[in-house]
Amino acid sequence: MTQLVTTLLRRPLLLLGAAFVLAWTSPLSAADQDWKVSQEVLTNGLTVLMLEDHRAPVVTIQVWYKVGSRNERPGITGVSHLLEHLMFRGTPKYGQGEFSRLVQEKGGSHNAFTSDDQTVYFENAASTHLDLLLELEADRMVNLTLDDTGFAAEKKIVMEERRMRTTDEPAADLYEQLSAAAFTAHPYGWPTVGWMSDLDTMTLEDVKSYRHVFYAPANAMLVVAGDIAPSTLLPKIQSTFGALPAGPTAPKVTSQEPPQRGERRVTLKRPASLPVYVVGYHTPNYKSDDGFPLSLLSVVLAGGRSSRLQTILVENKALALAADADYDRTSQDPSLFTLSMRVAPGKPWKDAEAALYEEVEKLKTHLVSTKELERAKNLVESSFSYGQDSLFYRAMQIGEYASLGDWSLIQKVIPGIRAVTAEDLQRVAKTYFTEENRTVGLLIPEGTPVRESPGSGLGRGAVH
Repeated sequence: MTQLVTTLLRRPLLLLGAAFVLAWTSPLSAADQDWKVSQEVLTNGLTVLMLEDHRAPVVTIQVWYKVGSRNERPGITGVSHLLEHLMFRGTPKYGQGEFSRLVQEKGGSHNAFTSDDQTVYFENAASTHLDLLLELEADRMVNLTLDDTGFAAEKKIVMEERRMRTTDEPAADLYEQLSAAAFTAHPYGWPTVGWMSDLDTMTLEDVKSYRHVFYAPANAMLVVAGDIAPSTLLPKIQSTFGALPAGPTAPKVTSQEPPQRGERRVTLKRPASLPVYVVGYHTPNYKSDDGFPLSLLSVVLAGGRSSRLQTILVENKALALAADADYDRTSQDPSLFTLSMRVAPGKPWKDAEAALYEEVEKLKTHLVSTKELERAKNLVESSFSYGQDSLFYRAMQIGEYASLGDWSLIQKVIPGIRAVTAEDLQRVAKTYFTEENRTVGLLIPEGTPVRESPGSGLGRGAVH
């Protein structure tokens, strides 16, 4: 799929999983995968999920904190991502830089990411080093060093990151404005990286208070996958993570976006090379069966060279240089189904807009052909299944669905996709792709053009 809408962290599993597929693949077909998952909840509330897979002497460990930008409030937007950076500043036992040095010394790799819904830390290494990885993650869960020096340094880095990924990227700037207009009551309306004014005024005490509430065992999940034996691993986890204090109960997000009752439009004038057009429709998430046909519609519209938007807008009519469709079924709360395009040089954006909506209307008046529907199903199923050849990606899937409430929801994805009919696609298009339910964002180039990175990002979130 054309990555015009580069959702940096709303699609973390695709981006991070792809990076590890080559290094962590196995010859077993994903269709033959046996989900040997053991789940335990420690007395301090930490949820532990263990996936046993002995095909290679490797292990991946992931700590999922159920906190992201949706848990923030005005005045401290971006604090989740800033805290992610600070988690690498060290502890009294393992000083600054020691975490990375020890993991890399063992031949392992590590990183983290923050999204709307969660913050995740992960390490990959030979299974013989699992004890060390558990010790390192348990230690920084409660003993992180937070001081003025580290805070000032990381805040400066995050503010520069925002400048590079949003301020200096016209498409990302537009998507940020679109989200702010589309969500009037729900925190999905503000960026994961945070507003610059909030980053500028945020204090160390803000971070400490936020961490105290959300970085507690009861608000976290530990996922361990690979060459492990749960019967021997669980006692080790109990002696490390199980010894940590439970901490306070994190408040739940209760905000709900009210139904939209009219089109909203955002126009952004700024230096850019070409016009960009984005439309976002409010759509349900995994809690609705409509999530499966919506997932397939994103593929019908922009899944590869033979997809509708690529064929009509880019190749036949030459109105756009690139077009994309994006939908996140696994968001914690209902989000947006977005369609986007970078308008071709010399082409009126209104012509591109009219052609885009013409394709949307066709979905409502004509059933998708059997061939087109089967192609979409095959693409979704193969992408989902091939990703499971990666141990890291399988662990990510467990963590993602467990954060939604039940890791075994993974096993309902393929049956759910296979059950979708052409009538289902037409029905959801009629239901959600309406003028009253859409928010439109238009970027009009003005001033000296800026040099934009390839596929520059209409994106939410930030990567460490």
